[in-house]
Amino acid sequence: MVYSQLIEKWHMYVQLLRISTNLLFAVTYRFMLRFSTSGESHGEALVALLSGMPAGLKVDEEFVNRELWRRQQGYGRGGRMRIERDTAHILSGVRHGQTIGSPIALTLANKDWQNWQESLPVAAGDPEKHKEVKSPRPGHADLAGALKYNFPEARYILERASARESAARVAVGALAKLFLRELGIEVLSHVVAVGSARLNWDEVPWERLQALHAREEVLLNCVDEETEQRMKAEVDRALKTGDSIGGVFEVVAHNVPPGLGTYANWDERLDTHLAAAVMSLQAVKAVEIGTGVASALSFGSEVHDEIGYQKGNNLPFTGFTRKSNHAGGIEGGISNGQDIIVRGYLKPISTLRRPLESVDFKTREAVKAAYERSDVCVVPAAGVAGEAMVSLTLARSALEKFGGDSMLETTRNFKGYCQQLKEF
Repeated sequence: MVYSQLIEKWHMYVQLLRISTNLLFAVTYRFMLRFSTSGESHGEALVALLSGMPAGLKVDEEFVNRELWRRQQGYGRGGRMRIERDTAHILSGVRHGQTIGSPIALTLANKDWQNWQESLPVAAGDPEKHKEVKSPRPGHADLAGALKYNFPEARYILERASARESAARVAVGALAKLFLRELGIEVLSHVVAVGSARLNWDEVPWERLQALHAREEVLLNCVDEETEQRMKAEVDRALKTGDSIGGVFEVVAHNVPPGLGTYANWDERLDTHLAAAVMSLQAVKAVEIGTGVASALSFGSEVHDEIGYQKGNNLPFTGFTRKSNHAGGIEGGISNGQDIIVRGYLKPISTLRRPLESVDFKTREAVKAAYERSDVCVVPAAGVAGEAMVSLTLARSALEKFGGDSMLETTRNFKGYCQQLKEF
């Protein structure tokens, strides 16, 4: 009797273990398109790995490098941007100008590495040449990271927590953009606010965003010249006082079909993924879909997008129309066919030339926070990184819906779905 009970318990344990393993496998490998980055701010290079991209996607390296250039632009950037000229070096996954279905690996060399080789060597090196971050900066990961990883100072925290890492995201995000283009989807951004200077447009026409993207000189990436000059004045004020300044960027995804994402499970909602993706960017402290903040303070009759219907064959996906887009293109966790609008609220960066109060790591005495060469305003650059994260999220959602190991298969499935929508 005892033996049979033990056998029964053993079988139950094995079954639970199998279920747990399957759940872990599902969580870990659920996404078809995945990416990761590595590298330190002053290390030899940044590295990015993108897997799950179908074979046969044409890779325009000039486009990828221009996206990297866009990230480095903007009024208020610091001295690092005069040193670096980011260029993606693709190591694998692309041959003869096309993806081949295997993981794509790329690197972005840090030109500043020549000034840090002795300070951040891979081998033990000379401890006397190490450049300590002796006091944590308020608002940065310095103190929390040092406590978590048991470091006596914050150099290694700074190296990885730095927004320099976002350059690698922009590189793989550019590949996601190229994929989305094959489905007719475009993703762009613009700056809504810098400090107290804010764009007061209810809606920005897509053509204005395209013209903004085509510029060869980037000031603050705002569609309105008068507002952009007020933004510049805000940056100048911060610069004169040794301060930094934040703002709001808006990412717009154009021509997204209805049906990406689902309400079926909480972690499969499209807005869940988009919010997490944009929130993951350094210094972003809030994310908004559509007019979410204003909608929370309004009556339902003022914010829900009324539905109409229009007959014709020239409509993008279906004949259903909307009078507004307060929902930001997503209802119930599903794209609804309108432009997807995501805003990132960027706090002022935490490195100030007029440092705030802090504490010395060793003595515990009150001191000023450490200073590292830094920017005053990075809102336009954050918008480009936001485009990358939105593009990667939408590309992943599209692949989960349409599948395909080759672009031929994916685009065929996509066209079939679009035909289904027109026949609805």
